Amino acid sequence: MTIKDKIANGTTYLGIELGSTRIKATLIDNTFAPIAGGSFGWENRLENGYWTYSLDDIHGGVQACYADLKKDVSEKYGIKLEKFGAVGISAMMHGYMAFDSSDKLLVPFRTWRNTTTEAAATELTKLLGFNIPQRWSISHLYQAILNGEPHLSEIAYINTLAGYVHYLLTGKRVLGVGDASGMFPISGGNYDEAMLAKFGGAAASHGFKQDIHALLPEVLSAGENAGALTEAGAKFLDPSGDLKSGIPVCPPEGDAGTGMAATNAVLPKTGNVSAGTSVFSMLVLEKPLSGVYPEIDIVTTPDGAPVAMVHCNNCCSELDAWIKLFDEFAKLSGHPVDKGDLYKMLYENTLKGDADCGGVVAYNYLSGEPVTGIQSGRPMYFRQPDGNINLANFFRAELYASVAALRSGMDILFGKEKVTAEQFTGHGGLFKVEGVAQQYLADALNTPVSTMKTAGEGGSWGMALLAAFMICGNGKTLPEWLDTSVFVGMEKRTAKPVQSGVDGFAKYMERYSAGLEAEKKLANV
Repeated sequence: MTIKDKIANGTTYLGIELGSTRIKATLIDNTFAPIAGGSFGWENRLENGYWTYSLDDIHGGVQACYADLKKDVSEKYGIKLEKFGAVGISAMMHGYMAFDSSDKLLVPFRTWRNTTTEAAATELTKLLGFNIPQRWSISHLYQAILNGEPHLSEIAYINTLAGYVHYLLTGKRVLGVGDASGMFPISGGNYDEAMLAKFGGAAASHGFKQDIHALLPEVLSAGENAGALTEAGAKFLDPSGDLKSGIPVCPPEGDAGTGMAATNAVLPKTGNVSAGTSVFSMLVLEKPLSGVYPEIDIVTTPDGAPVAMVHCNNCCSELDAWIKLFDEFAKLSGHPVDKGDLYKMLYENTLKGDADCGGVVAYNYLSGEPVTGIQSGRPMYFRQPDGNINLANFFRAELYASVAALRSGMDILFGKEKVTAEQFTGHGGLFKVEGVAQQYLADALNTPVSTMKTAGEGGSWGMALLAAFMICGNGKTLPEWLDTSVFVGMEKRTAKPVQSGVDGFAKYMERYSAGLEAEKKLANV
């Protein structure tokens, strides 16, 4: 059967992921390989003290991304997109979307990037005996309660971005367990009942009497049916009217869950690192941690297994800003360079640098970084006066900075908790240039790091896989299905830690950690 026939027959699966800087759609066939894609670039804005995207941004962005996918399918295969085997929606996790009973958004969407809930997160962590990060939905809700925000009198339910778009498509207020674990702690595949009761009591003491159960979406696991595309949902996604209703939709997931699916990191002692605007590692645990750490979140895989997550707000944005600067210089010199070639040239040149970056240290903090105790970010760099400053070392320091905060969080897992990892799989924009950031990450974690041919596809491909699993799982568990149906024979490239690189990164981290006090003071400038 040709790909055109598969598209016509609906034996394809669509994943759409709303990332921080790009909304991406990936269409796969029944071999689970990408056959078409679409994308739309967007940016969050800082408005009234909150990082946000407007509803117009969300609606228009999803529709533009889908239109771009339709265009790609038409140009490649000469056919109109009308149906799929299944659809799945993913988005950046956490954050806060609060609605009234008429589905009106009560306050602008507060994204994961906000660091405005420290009081709530600290109090909830102590109350529940479980680390509640600032970006989690429940932190935003409790901070609003502490602040006495007027919208609380009208609140009917809260949702994540993925859950909101899924609701637009299906009318179902449900979440995949992985995304739900970024709203409220999970136990046994659902919200932890004892913690819900404690939260309800604390909220009531501040005058908030609504039932927390009623505010949260229903929790589903990977493979379960999460509704079908309604007529209104099909019209929303494809205003042209070509798309048919009735298509099954799988549970919506967060970008952490889709990253795990896209890297086959769902079994204990396997992990993945997703690196784009933010960077986070996911390591599937063999047993619960002995302690509670503000640097480590306990979330789940898309099928509910416990995962230790180290989430850092900053990764590639500052790198991209420097690339843009060199792109501007190239154009000014009369010798413009293709953007992809420029990334490759500058990244690969860093391999000529010193293992410790020659005394150059960079901080990529465009926003606060709770993992390292930074409330408000300022990009910064410094160097030893007698250091070896050159282009290779400068950009190597920027690449190291992209995973340095992550390393500080992982030190807790490896050092204090003695957690072991057999390997990590990297995906996302940081790894598009082969063998560079991948090697530095292997050195930073002192653990082998693999990338696959699909490393650049990211979460939208992982979401498409979860949509396909709902239809094609045939009774297998998610790990079994990924192992035997998707990743069997998949080409991958593995970087093993090199001792000189391990030692060099450790030396870089000593300087990086020592300079954090200066970064904290810059927040007041």
